[in-house]
Amino acid sequence: MKISRRTAVISASTLAGAAILSACGSKDSEPANDASHSASSGASGSASGSASASPQGPVATWADNTMVSHLFFHSLVADPKRAFDGDDEAKGYLDYMVTIDEFKKIIQQVYDRNYILVSPHQLYTTAPDGGIELKPLELPEGKKPLVISFDDLSYYEYMDGDGFPDRLIVKDGKIVNEYRDAAGKKQVGAYDHLPIVEEFLQDHPDFSHEGAKGVIAMTGYNGVLGYRTSDISYKDQNKNLNQDKKDATKVADAIKAAGWEFASHSWGHINFTKSPVDHIRADNEKWQAEVAPIVGKTDLLIYPFGADIAGIGDYENEKFQYLKSQGFNAFFNVDASVPAWGQAGGNYLRQARINVDGISLKHAIEGTSETLNEFFDPHTVLDPQRPKSISGTDE
Repeated sequence: MKISRRTAVISASTLAGAAILSACGSKDSEPANDASHSASSGASGSASGSASASPQGPVATWADNTMVSHLFFHSLVADPKRAFDGDDEAKGYLDYMVTIDEFKKIIQQVYDRNYILVSPHQLYTTAPDGGIELKPLELPEGKKPLVISFDDLSYYEYMDGDGFPDRLIVKDGKIVNEYRDAAGKKQVGAYDHLPIVEEFLQDHPDFSHEGAKGVIAMTGYNGVLGYRTSDISYKDQNKNLNQDKKDATKVADAIKAAGWEFASHSWGHINFTKSPVDHIRADNEKWQAEVAPIVGKTDLLIYPFGADIAGIGDYENEKFQYLKSQGFNAFFNVDASVPAWGQAGGNYLRQARINVDGISLKHAIEGTSETLNEFFDPHTVLDPQRPKSISGTDE
């Protein structure tokens, strides 16, 4: 790998990190003043997806598992009128979110361009000693692998009333959203990416490679999946805390059974680049105590803000040694400068994600970045309900 890539990786991660900061709330820097919780072993299952039969017809082995594209999104805007209404949060929503209409057009075009969903776990195996080995990725001939992930599926408190779903539920065997419309009436249906992808796959089952769906990056400080499950944050506020934990676990189990996977996004959405190892340790202990028992253990770590623990060089530092000791094997930063970037170490896989949001759409439409054009036509997916500025940031 050329050393010139260092600038691309670091600068893209910094830009995306600044963008994601506002989208994800303010749990950024310092650990909470409560005592740290120890990691729990009571996880509700693994994060592996269900597999389907191998595809019929000719197959081809993907040449390089470190060069697999990865797109990521935040929660979808269900009601642009409320989200983009000019209040204090509107600029952030314009910057960091896409609408339901945009997302549906994007996945259709991604599919039309012969991408197929794969799981990170279809790219590598882990030996008992922690070593990582890339494994053959055999895809239907002509298909290109794509990982998709979704950040912060907690339906944070700050989003309440701004045209986003309230939570995920299981109804009639399907994973769907509860959503309150502008009149305050509760609706049930596909109002965010997970159920929308599920519906798309019903019509296009060949969009998934052997049952792969997507990766959901979870924090914990506002609970998970729309349920206020955190003892640290809600012990004295949520009278239904224990029931929320049970309900969230039921939904998480259904999500995993459907082929989706969970990743740690840290408990408090911390910056791994800036945080000392003691801060990372304290935060991870909270995640293992409060989130893992609901969504299950995972070996996937998606860095908030794309803030990686190292530059382009191999992982060797104390932060990595701690995270590896905690069972993390695959690590995901942000690089929106190229369609794919990865790095395979002897005991880890690192992969860059491309942010799809108002900022990246604006850059694509204005011609200052070509990356998104690989996956879809930014001009044709743009929601007409966006203002002319496209994003909220005047860049």
